[in-house]
Amino acid sequence: MQLMNVRIGSKRVKPVPLPGEVKTLSPQGAIKPTGPWSVAVRAGDFIYIAGMRGIDPETNALVRGDTDRIRQAFLNMKLIAESAGATLRDCVRVIVYTTDMDRLRPVANKVQEELWGEGPYPPRTIVEVRRLHQDDILEVEGTFFAPLRKRTARARAALSTR
Repeated sequence: MQLMNVRIGSKRVKPVPLPGEVKTLSPQGAIKPTGPWSVAVRAGDFIYIAGMRGIDPETNALVRGDTDRIRQAFLNMKLIAESAGATLRDCVRVIVYTTDMDRLRPVANKVQEELWGEGPYPPRTIVEVRRLHQDDILEVEGTFFAPLRKRTARARAALSTR
């Protein structure tokens, strides 16, 4: 990976990946991929998280109970986002796949409200599918905005006046 040297005044700070680079993420405590895929990548200022299911990372087994399993899927996504410097409030898109829209959509809504708190909520697409891996009930993926370099107060003020 190519790194860009950054200076603030005369002080050199930790190098950061160039904005156009893609870096595979595999944070400690995250689930382990079960095939030829990565749990997430950073591409510039964005984090793209693969579909997360309700798997307990410690046991690699599906969590029991619909609500607990759905919550675990969202928590698996949250852990990966946080490892890359993002919070749930930095989520710019959520996609949910479920095997039973009528039964599980209200549960997913409840869990999302619990984790995000009050809105605004990110845009979300929810799709009913015939089947998921291991006959699971729900999978969630997300895209997060996590700038490599935090904007200064002056830069934020300049952007807000445009």
